Amino acid sequence: MQEPLASEMKFSRYQKFVVGMLAFLQFTIILDFMIISPLGATLMPALHITPSQFGLVVSVYAFAAGISGFLTAGFADRYDRKKLLLFFYSGFILGTLCCGLAPTYPFLLASRMITGLFGGVLGSVVLAITTDLFPFQMRGRVMGILQTAFAASQILGLPAGIFLSNHWGWHASFFMIVTVATTVGIFIALKLKPIDEHLKLKPDHSAVHHLLTTMRNPRYAFAFVSTALLSIGGFMMMPFSSAFIVNNVKIPIENLPMIYLITGLCSIFIGPLVGKLSDRIGKYPTFIFGSVIGIVMVLVYTNLGPSSLAVVIIVNAIMFVGIFSRMIPAQALTSAIPNADSRGAFMSVSSSIQQVSGGLASIAAGLIVMENVDGTISHFNTLGYVMTGISLTSLAMMYYLNRMVMRIQEERSSQSNIIASTDIVLSH
Repeated sequence: MQEPLASEMKFSRYQKFVVGMLAFLQFTIILDFMIISPLGATLMPALHITPSQFGLVVSVYAFAAGISGFLTAGFADRYDRKKLLLFFYSGFILGTLCCGLAPTYPFLLASRMITGLFGGVLGSVVLAITTDLFPFQMRGRVMGILQTAFAASQILGLPAGIFLSNHWGWHASFFMIVTVATTVGIFIALKLKPIDEHLKLKPDHSAVHHLLTTMRNPRYAFAFVSTALLSIGGFMMMPFSSAFIVNNVKIPIENLPMIYLITGLCSIFIGPLVGKLSDRIGKYPTFIFGSVIGIVMVLVYTNLGPSSLAVVIIVNAIMFVGIFSRMIPAQALTSAIPNADSRGAFMSVSSSIQQVSGGLASIAAGLIVMENVDGTISHFNTLGYVMTGISLTSLAMMYYLNRMVMRIQEERSSQSNIIASTDIVLSH
C-alpha cells in the first residue's frame, strides 16, 4: 500500500499545541545558552572578571550539558517522557533563576553549571517526544517549526535580552527567560498528555552496555571526532564577539540588538535555502562552499577595525551563510552514519560531544585573547587563524565521512534488495 503524502496529513489540534509548546521550550533553552555571550561587554566589568574567567562562564554550561547527556543517554527511555521533560525543565528554570540572582562570579559559575546539567538533556527529550507523537511523514514539518526557535532567539530573544540588560542590568535578561520558561512549563504540566508507550518495550541489554557499544564503533568514533572539530571551530569566536564589536569595532552597545535582529532575520531564509541546495548538488559540495565562505568571512571579521554598523551587519550576515552551509550538510551526512538500532544513543553521545567541544573552545579562546586597559580585545585575529586551520582539517575529515556515508548507503541498499528478493522467493 502506498504511504500517504505529507501534504495529505494534517496536524490535529493537540499536535499543534505540542509543536507550539516544544518550539517555545526550545526557544528558552537556546536563548539561555546564547544570551551569555552578548552580555559579555557588560558582565565582565560588572563582576570585575577577566576574559578567561568569562570564557569559563560560557564553557561550564557546555561541559555540564555534555556530562549530563552522557549520564542520561542510556536511561531516557525508562521513564514517562512528560515527567522527564518537566523534571529537567524545572531544573533548567531553577538554574536560570540563580543566574539572575547571582551577586558574585563564583555564584554565577555554579548557576551556569546547574543550568547546563538540566538544560543539556532537554534537546534529546524533545527529539524523543516528536518521534513518539508524530509519524515520519510529518516530522519534517515538525523539525522545521522547532528549528525556527534558533532564529526566534536571535530576532526576539537576544535583542530583548540586551535591551533589558542595557536598561536594568545583566540580571534582567535571565529573569526574562525565567518568566517565559515558567509559563511554558505550566502549560506543559497542565495540557501535555503522558508519553509512556515506549515503556511497554523492554531493552535487550543494559543502558551502559548499549552506550559503550555505540562509543566503540569505529565508524561512529570517526563521526564523533568530525563533530568535535566542527563544534570547536564554531564556538571559539562566540564568547568575545560582543566585546570585540563594542570595544574594537567601535559599535555602540545600544546597536547590538540591531545586529542580532538583522542576522536572525537572515538566518530564517538561509537555513531552508541551504537545505535545498545540499539536496540538489550534494552534501559535501555544499560543505565545501560553506567552508570557503566561512573561512573568508571569519578572517575579515576577526581583523575588523573601527567600522560602520552597515559593514558589521553585512559581514555577520554573509558569515552566517558560511556557518549554515557547513553545519546543515554536516549534520545531514552525520545522521546517515548510525544504524536504526543505535541512532538514539549515537545522537545523544554526539550532542554531548558538541557541548564538551564547545566548552573547550571557549576556554581556549579565553586563553588566546586578552583584554586591554581600555577594554579593547587583543589577539582576536589569532582566533580567526586558528579557526581557519580547524576548518581546513574539518574539510578533509568531511571528505572521508562523505565517502563513508556513500559506502554505507550502498551496503544498506544491497541488504534491502537481498531481503526483498528473499521475500519474493518465500512468497512463491
